[in-house]
Amino acid sequence: MASEATNVSPHANHPSGLAQRYALALLELAKDRKTVDATADELESLRKLIASDAGFRAFIEDPRLDATAQQRATFAILEKIGVSGAVRNLVGVLIANRRLVALPQVIAAFAALLAEQRGQQTAEVSSAHPLTDVQRTQLTARLTEAGFSNVKLVERVDPALLGGLVVRIGSRLFDSSIKSKLQRLQYAMKGAA
Repeated sequence: MASEATNVSPHANHPSGLAQRYALALLELAKDRKTVDATADELESLRKLIASDAGFRAFIEDPRLDATAQQRATFAILEKIGVSGAVRNLVGVLIANRRLVALPQVIAAFAALLAEQRGQQTAEVSSAHPLTDVQRTQLTARLTEAGFSNVKLVERVDPALLGGLVVRIGSRLFDSSIKSKLQRLQYAMKGAA
């Protein structure tokens, strides 16, 4: 079990095996209850909250909070944004197992599993700041122009990128982040010396 905890990182590029298992269990439960779309919508609301609220992100990543306080505060927030049922229960299980930090990866894994089952291609998009609706539309249009049809975006905020985007779709990687550009410049300068 100790190895599972090392796979859970808020900065992981791919969902861990742990996140995959939670996401698959939630998807199967949603299928059984015929609430897949509602569950996906609730997870999307939660994903948007995590992406846009740095305080909430810090809260779910803070290992010092005790489970009771974490559950009380988190459930109040979930109620406020209209998240209930299976998603609320999933968050409760994550808190009870001291794995709330894995929530963003579970959400991403759920989206990827659902997209795969619906025949969509998944594009993992990392950006320094949350994407706007206009940016999402433009990115989807550019991916369609590049030959990727029926694309579902799975977003992740990574302030270390400084700016720009990193998009992974299938085995292809498009990296226009400022961080990568600075690294390439640094390597070029070392080579010139």
